[in-house]
Amino acid sequence: MMNPSFAMTLSLAILLIANLLTKLWLSGRQVRHVAQHRAQVPTAFAHTITLQAHQKAADYTLAKSRVSMLDMALDAAMLLGWTLLGGLDLLNQVTLNVMGIGMAQQVILVVSFALIGGLIGLPLSLYQTFGVEQRFGFNHTTVRLWLSDMAKGLLVGAVLGLPILWLILWLMDSGGPRWWLYAWAALVAYQLLVMWIAPNFIMPLFNKFTPLEDDTLKTRVTALMDRAGFKAKGFFVMDGSRRSAHSNAFFTGFGASKRVVFFDTLLAQLNGDEMEAVLAHELGHFKHRHILKMMATNFAMSLAGLALLGWLSQQIWFYTGLGITPNLNGGNSALALLLFMLTLPLLTFFVSPLSARRSRRFEFEADAYAVANSQASALSSALLKLYQDNASTLTPDPWFVAFYYSHPPASQRLARFNV
Repeated sequence: MMNPSFAMTLSLAILLIANLLTKLWLSGRQVRHVAQHRAQVPTAFAHTITLQAHQKAADYTLAKSRVSMLDMALDAAMLLGWTLLGGLDLLNQVTLNVMGIGMAQQVILVVSFALIGGLIGLPLSLYQTFGVEQRFGFNHTTVRLWLSDMAKGLLVGAVLGLPILWLILWLMDSGGPRWWLYAWAALVAYQLLVMWIAPNFIMPLFNKFTPLEDDTLKTRVTALMDRAGFKAKGFFVMDGSRRSAHSNAFFTGFGASKRVVFFDTLLAQLNGDEMEAVLAHELGHFKHRHILKMMATNFAMSLAGLALLGWLSQQIWFYTGLGITPNLNGGNSALALLLFMLTLPLLTFFVSPLSARRSRRFEFEADAYAVANSQASALSSALLKLYQDNASTLTPDPWFVAFYYSHPPASQRLARFNV
């Protein structure tokens, strides 16, 4: 019979290799497929998208794919370094030597892990923003604004993240055999709280929100929302152009704090009919209860994940098989949590096509609602503008779409409008 610790090590190695090779294969397919179709606009878009815009989208996709492939290799190297090469074990020993066993040491271990990981990934993040996004005309972020955002992000993370981290670790240590159930309840309450306070307290730290001043558009979207039975606190314009030329519209908040937010870049690109159609699409998600369904799924998956962590954290081979020497006097909760967070994505990646397919189905349903409650031609032209302005490729690889696309490709969406 195979030693459980060795079996854990072998499983990690197999999953890591399979993960990396699959991701690189998918990215390679995407690169080849987009490059092969770069020279000609697809027939369905020949009269609406220029060759120049099509080629910009292709080049942008190829540039992002190359960065993504580097990121995949870096993630795999970091996972290997943290586990089998002893990085996490070393970090644990250092914090133990400095602080001794206790809750403070476990919190510092998790925080140190996050900060080191962030620093390692920083160069690629900077290149993506100030290299790729800058080259294609999308980046409006200055170095000063980027530093300000990072500082605010760290502050918000500390204020909101440290208390829930302490609570989860305390429950793991002191909550008994059913700690995972109590931790799940705490995480659900925490996520709902963050959703509720985000529009009024978190998001304004990063962006300026001003009431929508276009009375005609406000009247149109109010009537549309009344027909859908959707109540919102107000309509707001976000200064997304400070950071990027990309555009979007979304609902945010929870309960009485719900609000409708438009990027200022979106208002500059779309006319009134198109804005109404885009909002109708978002209302389609509300009418079909897509957000509630996704929240319920996420809560159920987190419950199952925490239950699995509750069992794994009691198995010595879970630690030793991943390159960790567990603390003999207890205090292994932070180690178990970090190992679980490191390794779980290796498994969930292979079921990601199921969630991506479900998300694309939700988008089709929202499109159908928008067509029924606004002008199909307006939704079609709005989507075309968004695909063009965001430089989204019109010719993605089908396998890449299956794994990564939460929204259907343009050709599939527009083919259903019959315009």
